[in-house]
Amino acid sequence: MTEFLETRPNELEGLNSESQAADKDDLGNPDARVASLISRLGQRSLVLVGMMGAGKTSIGRRLAARLGFDFVDADAEIEAAAGLTVPEIFARHGETHFRDGERRVIARLLSERQLVLATGGGAYMQKATRDKVAQTGIAIWLKADADVLLRRVRKRSNRPLLETADPEQTLKRLIDERYPIYAMADITVVSRDGPHEAMVEAILDQLESWLSQDHDAPGPTIVPVELAQRSYDIHIGQGLIAQAGRLIKALDASAACCIITDRTVAGLHLSALQASLAEQGITSSTVLIEPGEASKCYDVFAEVCDGVIAAKIERGDLILAFGGGVVGDLAGFVASCVRRGLRFVQIPTTVLAQVDSSVGGKTAINSPQGKNLVGAFYQPSLVLADTGVLASLDPRDFRAGYAEIAKYGVIDDAAFFAWLESNWQAIFGFGPQLAKAIEHSVRAKAAIVARDETEQGDRALLNFGHTFGHALEALNDYDTDVLVHGEGVAIGMACAMRFSVRLGHAAPADAARLEMHLKAVGLPTRIQDIKGLDVDADAILNAMYQDKKVQRGALTFILARGIGHCFIAKGIPGETVRAFLVDELT
Repeated sequence: MTEFLETRPNELEGLNSESQAADKDDLGNPDARVASLISRLGQRSLVLVGMMGAGKTSIGRRLAARLGFDFVDADAEIEAAAGLTVPEIFARHGETHFRDGERRVIARLLSERQLVLATGGGAYMQKATRDKVAQTGIAIWLKADADVLLRRVRKRSNRPLLETADPEQTLKRLIDERYPIYAMADITVVSRDGPHEAMVEAILDQLESWLSQDHDAPGPTIVPVELAQRSYDIHIGQGLIAQAGRLIKALDASAACCIITDRTVAGLHLSALQASLAEQGITSSTVLIEPGEASKCYDVFAEVCDGVIAAKIERGDLILAFGGGVVGDLAGFVASCVRRGLRFVQIPTTVLAQVDSSVGGKTAINSPQGKNLVGAFYQPSLVLADTGVLASLDPRDFRAGYAEIAKYGVIDDAAFFAWLESNWQAIFGFGPQLAKAIEHSVRAKAAIVARDETEQGDRALLNFGHTFGHALEALNDYDTDVLVHGEGVAIGMACAMRFSVRLGHAAPADAARLEMHLKAVGLPTRIQDIKGLDVDADAILNAMYQDKKVQRGALTFILARGIGHCFIAKGIPGETVRAFLVDELT
């Protein structure tokens, strides 16, 4: 039996000291900012968690040097103790034995001294390890896209969990299993390709922000949507899924619930919602759909309606729309139709849904002719936006949702857009700025909806970029592997701003500024950025004529006079649009 507890930390210190000294020579002594961080850390260690290939060792080594801390790689410590490599330990003794030893080694290291510790990909999955980290340190998740991780780990052969016939599928499965647990970390930093020193600075930024927060802060923010008898509250904050049962019971203590969700969200969060309902004695049933825009169709709508009816949901009961924008749009439309109208609660689980689609009562499915052409204005009774679930999102989906946040700055709030330009990295790092951005966006939309519930006036401004974006989504047959809604909106916003410049409404600098910001966060800005989409100007123009803002055959666009100054432009000639599209495609 291999014993992991025999080797003491000083056996590895010599291996690390030389590289740490070199790093200190390069980076110099800690500055005043670092000294302040060290003081506020007290005796807490910094523990890097995340998938294989996220950069925990290389970045952790530089972070330790920057702070003047010892650095230890848990896997290296285990290998030194066992006299075997990690793959050899897996092969000889199995994963269960390895995990048990890993847990004990990490517990010992964290008990002995302050350090920067890089953990193996599976370490944080163990509750005992998470509890130990919480007691003695600060957990920092290095979060990376699947394609980034795969590109990095393919260069190495020491990944026993990827020794399968389909490493890519195995990696995606591990991401699905682990990201919801990694999301429990105190700090999240997106791991990107580039200089490691830039990643260290990003970690220090998030650490500074985290140490400045009151972690015993009060509960969620509540934003009211004022619509007379149809008014409702939007709750924004962490842990709201766990509180859902109590908040839903307050609506009606005797109502049963039917949860409509997709299989991805169900795998990550459904059990938590069901447990919250059960704790309050609320009976619930569930109707599952496949994830993706393709589910917003007639066939799935009919199947979900039948599922709700089969669950014996009565007129006094509740539909719970639990998921992203697709689930919210579909479930809301189902609620508006079944038994001539059921109350429903939005529980959005994506950035896009939390800041946009869950607020305002737009519900719809798609037609082959275009997006959201069959639906109703139907307000929810309550919205619960649990920001804690957002860290489990795929980075691509998070970026896509950010497009809708940026939209609120472009349409009528130049100061908010400037704030986003300065704070987007903290938003993507899941700092307190994320909740602030969500709250600001929700308040902006709630105010517009209260003024113009059914889009007879300035609510149309919320469609900035959507005429272009919806057309591109339709021409792509709503294939979310190629283009998701937020990416379409990003391209659409950039196109709408360039179109505004072409028509003489905005300055070229405004278009360049918007495009630069969208590119900085990783969003597409050009039609050519859509891989494999082979369309011409006429096809895009024809798709635009199915836009809901078309009146008597004339196109309506949301255009801009600059960042923060959008307006509704009616009666734009089709030939003018076509000429612009021809230039965009060349």
